Order: sequence, then C-alpha cells, then structure tokens
Amino acid sequence: MMDIFFELAVRSVRLNFTRSILASIGIVIGVVAISSMGMLGTNMQLEVKDQLASSANTIVLSADAVRMGPPGFNPSTSTTTTATGITKIQLAKIKQVVGSNGTVIPIYDTNSQFTISSVAGQGMVYGMDPSDVTRFLTIDNGTNIGGINEVLVGSSIATNFNLKIGSRVRIGSTSSTSRPEVRIVGILKARGTVADGVSTDNAIVVSKDWYTNQYGGKDVYPQVNVIVKNTDYISDIETAIGNKINTDAKTPAIRIRDASSQLDTISSTLSTVTTFIMAIGGISLLVAAVSIFNVMMMSVNERVQEIGILLSIGTETGEVRRMFLYEALVLGILGALIGGFMSLVIGYCVVNAMIGTTAFFFLPASIAYVPISMLIGMVVCVISGLYPAWRASNMDPIDALRSD
Repeated sequence: MMDIFFELAVRSVRLNFTRSILASIGIVIGVVAISSMGMLGTNMQLEVKDQLASSANTIVLSADAVRMGPPGFNPSTSTTTTATGITKIQLAKIKQVVGSNGTVIPIYDTNSQFTISSVAGQGMVYGMDPSDVTRFLTIDNGTNIGGINEVLVGSSIATNFNLKIGSRVRIGSTSSTSRPEVRIVGILKARGTVADGVSTDNAIVVSKDWYTNQYGGKDVYPQVNVIVKNTDYISDIETAIGNKINTDAKTPAIRIRDASSQLDTISSTLSTVTTFIMAIGGISLLVAAVSIFNVMMMSVNERVQEIGILLSIGTETGEVRRMFLYEALVLGILGALIGGFMSLVIGYCVVNAMIGTTAFFFLPASIAYVPISMLIGMVVCVISGLYPAWRASNMDPIDALRSD
C-alpha cells in the first residue's frame, strides 16, 4: 500500500504542476550540462586512446636540447656545440641496442610553405629513407617514393587541394627564389592523432636525399622512431637506449618517450578540462537548488492550516517532515527523468558535432554520466527540501490553525 504522505506530496505537485515544472527546469539544465560535458570529455579521451593505440609499439627519440634549425640550417657545418639532433654515431648506437627487436627509422622534419596550382599552403615536410616509408606509413593510393623528386602527400592536403597522382607541388616559401617542383606519386592513409610525433595528414613526405639537399642537416635527425616487435619489451629497450646514449644523467643527450606517456599527458589534460566544464555546468544545479528551496517554502506557507490539522490529530513531526521531503524528491525525479532523456539526445548531438564520431557514445564509461547526473539532481532537490520540511514539522499546531 502506498504511503499516504507520499500521496499527499504527489497531490501537491499535481495541484501546482506548472510551478513544479518551472522549479524542475533548473534540475533538467544541470543534469543535461553535467552529463553532456562528461560524455563529451569521455568520448574525446576514448577517441584519442583509440587513435594512439596504432602507435603503441613505437618509441620516439628526439634531441633533448635544441630541435633542428630553420630550413637552410646545416648542423654539420655549424660551429655551435649545442646538440641539434640525433647524430649518426648516436643512431648507430641505437640500432645496436635495438638489434632484431625492432626497426629503427630516422626522420627529418621541418615546417614549410608549399604551393599547388598557385594556391599556397602550410604543413610539415618529413624526410625519410624510401625503404622506411612502407614500414612506418600506409600508402592509400599510388606508389612509394622512387626518384629523388617524387613525394607522398597526406590525406588532408590531398582532399583540400583536390590532388591526384601526378600532381605537382612546389615546396618552400613563396618569397624564395628557388622553390623545387616535385611530383606526387602517392597519397597516404589518414592517421589522425598519433603518439609517434609524425602527423602526416597535413604533410608532405620526401626522400631523405631530397630533404638534405634542400635543407641541409645530413645525418643529424630531429627524431628517430623505434618500432618494437613486442610491446612487452618497450620499457627494457627504452632503458637500454638511455643507458647507452644518456651517459650524463644531468644533461641527457636524447629524450625518450612512447605512446603511454603521451596518452597519460593527454588523458590528464582532457580530464582536467572535462572536470572544469562539468563544474561550470554544476552551477546550474546551485541555481536549481535555490529554485526548489523557494518552491518548497511556498508550499509550506500555503499549507500551514493543513499542517496544523495533521499535527493536531496526532501526526508525528517525522511524518510531516517526510511528506515535504517526498515532495522535494518528486520534483527531483521529475527533473532528473526529463534531464536524463534530454542528455541522451543532446549529448549524442554534441559528441557527434565536436568529435565527428559516436562510436564510443554508448560505452559504459560514457553513458554512466547520465544516471550519475540524475542521482546528483535528485540529491540536490532533497537537500533543498530539508529546511522547509524541518520548518513544517516544527510548527505549533495551534498557531498553524489560527493562521489565515
């Protein structure tokens, strides 16, 4: 049998339905804000993890001091003693340490302008040994680099400039008097966000000989990637490389990282941003709490005589208090249910618009924000009703019956 005091609470909400709905709107907004932002942040993290998983077997080595200089800078002829990349001697030591446990791929890189059919663009230029390209990258259309003036382009450049095999591109600043023209022989498969430091979607891949002829820096690499055959040995290989190259603990020669370290950094950053955004969304719950408090106080003031009658016929103060807490709970359930449904719809649209995919939307880690935010909304309502319920239960029956 249903609790009579719960029935009285439902009756009060029903008689003041419009006011109750308006009071619950704050809960609806709070639930939608918290769950939508939580799902967005979680989906971003899951998407990044999925993309980084493709480079989980890659160790990235880079010069710990100064990266490669600007185009035209030749470290081999520079008089400075500051390290500008991984040298040929260091590369040999790295290959010795890795041995048959993986593949060592040295990579040149610089940021450069380029021109395609008189249209200027900006992107990375990577210089690699053609034999390393297919070990590291996937050619979606066309063939690998053959001649020195043949290049591969990333998927974004190919799409943005409507490129096809055989198209020509000039690499270098538009202000440069000498800008070599190269021929596109292949288009790379989209890679998205990767942890190996080589983002080819908006990049041009050239042969290492073409790169050093244009930019200098022969045998001094800004980055070296090690693709490990067995990920179980990544830590051991990293330690061995560090012991071999970084002989000076105070001033390490190279920096060693892998996908897991970058993933931790990205996840931590996204988690902090998500928490901050959810906290902002939670402000709406504070506004909702004030609204629920006002509605409950109005309900108490309007039902003073009803409260007096209940108390005068022997109703216990705890039962009167429970009646008003029930009313606050009903308002919370009403707002939470509407907010939960809207969260699924709005959250789905937000995730699809911001990330471009909803592949992870219905996973437990993402969808869990809906019931959590609903529970928080209901708890806020009950807390907001505590004082009005206490005030109603502590009224003097005689004074309550005398009131107008």
